Amino acid sequence: MTTILETRSLCYSYGDGTQALRDVCISLEQGRKVALVGPNGAGKSTLMLMFNGILRPSNGEVIFRGRPMSYDAASLRSIRRTVGMVFQNSDDQLFAPTVFQDVAFGPTNLGYSAEKVSRYVGFALQYVGLSGYERRPPHHLSGGEKKRVAIAGILAMEPEVMILDEPTSNLDPASSEEIMEMLDELNSGGKTLIISTHDVDLAYRWADEVILMKEGSVARRGTGQEVFGDSRLVKDARLKLPLLVELYQELTGRGIAQRSAPPRNILELCDLLQPKAETETLGRIYICNVDGAEEKQISAVLERISVSFKGAMGTSAKSLAERCGISMDFTYGVIDKCILKALLGKNCIILTSGGMVDHIMKRIKAYGQESGRRIEATCLCHGTEKLK
Repeated sequence: MTTILETRSLCYSYGDGTQALRDVCISLEQGRKVALVGPNGAGKSTLMLMFNGILRPSNGEVIFRGRPMSYDAASLRSIRRTVGMVFQNSDDQLFAPTVFQDVAFGPTNLGYSAEKVSRYVGFALQYVGLSGYERRPPHHLSGGEKKRVAIAGILAMEPEVMILDEPTSNLDPASSEEIMEMLDELNSGGKTLIISTHDVDLAYRWADEVILMKEGSVARRGTGQEVFGDSRLVKDARLKLPLLVELYQELTGRGIAQRSAPPRNILELCDLLQPKAETETLGRIYICNVDGAEEKQISAVLERISVSFKGAMGTSAKSLAERCGISMDFTYGVIDKCILKALLGKNCIILTSGGMVDHIMKRIKAYGQESGRRIEATCLCHGTEKLK
């Protein structure tokens, strides 16, 4: 895969002499989901500020697409368009009188025409589910809505990489899951995502790659199973084990489960505890692309097929379901929840946008290859069917 961001012998010291980063050498591949984890003071936030030029290294260099980062005004403007950052506290990022002006700030400063700015702001707000919020003051919004506005402000500049410092901080569980699902959707569209988090359970289940930092250095990097499988290292870094890893270790210690690596999610845990039966009836998962669909078309699809559970992924699908008066059983963690129900012989439907259809199909296919349980998935597009 193509390396998009790289650091070489990166060091940084703050004005009071505190050394925040010590000889950090990492390379990040395009299109990946990366989680930085570590205790307070490990250097996570400092490293993220290096990635888009907010801080300049004391020694070493940051490289974007093979070119060392420069720190003149024009170069920084370019890097901050392609590597966007969403801060932990949304109030630090939102300052304009209205949502529209806030989201428009980036593209306006890039010199876009008024027509293009308006178009990009409209697209970004629609993507994060805040169409119609243009005239609202940002400080009147909820924490989850503020986070969405901050993400929209970055999206409006069409970045290749998005960096988010503690993206679920101070959000309720449902809002947190919706934000992470939105990031999954962005990643499916090709964006490289880097988050910093103290939530080890989130990092474990979400990231393609986990980078564990300690005292300004990289202590370990790899998959969540590789990093969090090292209990001693995790303990030394003053972190806790993800719940699934801790549960797996307890089950194996009691001789209840045997597996080379801990389960990555609830679905794998269920497979671990209840292996495939010789004969079992599996349900089917229907995937309905709602792009361009009218309310009556979606209602017609639901009348034509028989499903026990319904889920919606993405803001456009959730908005359409709400307009149709369709009650959704699942609005986050939708794919795995539908697979779990299909294993019980229940049919499910997932409403989503076209950009997520392939992602859903790949997840269902990958599960079948890993588990030996082939769940039939049918793509629906305004009444037509295509079996995958």
